[in-house]
Amino acid sequence: MAVDPGWLAAQREQALAMEREIARVVVGQARAIRLVNIAVFARGHVLLQGDVGVGKTTLLRAFARVVGGAFARVEGTIDLMPADLLYHTHITAEGRPAVDAGPLIAHGPELAVFFFNEINRARPQVHSLLLRAMAERSVSAFNREIALPHLLVFADRNRVEREETFELAVAARDRFLMEVTLDTPASAAEREALVFEPRFHDTDALVDTLPAGLVSHRELGALSAALQNYIQASPALRRYALALWRATERPAESGVRLAQADAPDLSQLVLAGASPRGMSMLLRAARVAAWLDGRDHLVPEDLQAVFHEVLAHRLVLQPVYELRRAALVPALTAAILQAVPAP
Repeated sequence: MAVDPGWLAAQREQALAMEREIARVVVGQARAIRLVNIAVFARGHVLLQGDVGVGKTTLLRAFARVVGGAFARVEGTIDLMPADLLYHTHITAEGRPAVDAGPLIAHGPELAVFFFNEINRARPQVHSLLLRAMAERSVSAFNREIALPHLLVFADRNRVEREETFELAVAARDRFLMEVTLDTPASAAEREALVFEPRFHDTDALVDTLPAGLVSHRELGALSAALQNYIQASPALRRYALALWRATERPAESGVRLAQADAPDLSQLVLAGASPRGMSMLLRAARVAAWLDGRDHLVPEDLQAVFHEVLAHRLVLQPVYELRRAALVPALTAAILQAVPAP
């Protein structure tokens, strides 16, 4: 089916307007806002990283408001069970037991953003239910199938504490389109604004200043499919993407070098490179990046702009190097982009 370039251009202006509006309430996070915007229009789930209080929840609530739809949140705890996402049991005012819909299904098909705070505090059984919802955008509850057609899942991990936590399995991490990091703003002016301007101290009032439904959550699926078909990749760009893929699997054979003095032998570093799904996600995100920059075709910079966020969490290191993952993987993805020649 042919795609109307004029319609895509108009939708792009709305997408950029979303970024500008969100930047008013989430300061100092321009790159994170762009990456989450890419994920929204690529219809991909996001794993967030960042210390407590850097604005992760505010960012997600802001996106939920500008795309419309409902926002739901759950806190990961050691005693959280899969049923807790689907059912809420309580005693009514009349003293009778009752069962209502849980946070994942309470809003029905209107749920747009679901935020799982500290996902690694929840048990693997909870992860399994969430992964089904992420992959199929549906769950079974109350003896029926409940569709969640507009669902985008955002989750963050507790990076500080290790007791009573369950790290996400490789297959679980692979379901997330991106892992995006939010750092404390470095600018002195931004830090001063966050501390001294009262408007940043009331998240509810701050988010309410955003226009609702700049882009309808009900139209995102069709829009995403249209731009994926519209943005083209040249033969040279395809060869470049495949070369990047090979470099994630066999970095030493691809001429990748790490600059650290204590760098490991690259022929022994990677246990598994990017998966086919990971590479398809890379191209999916890159097409959205190209669209946001006003192009109808991919260039190497589009892949490079999202390469680390899409692929880093999918790379599996040999067990002996996993404890050094936070230092080695960013260095590895940067070295791959440097080593693989771009067309």
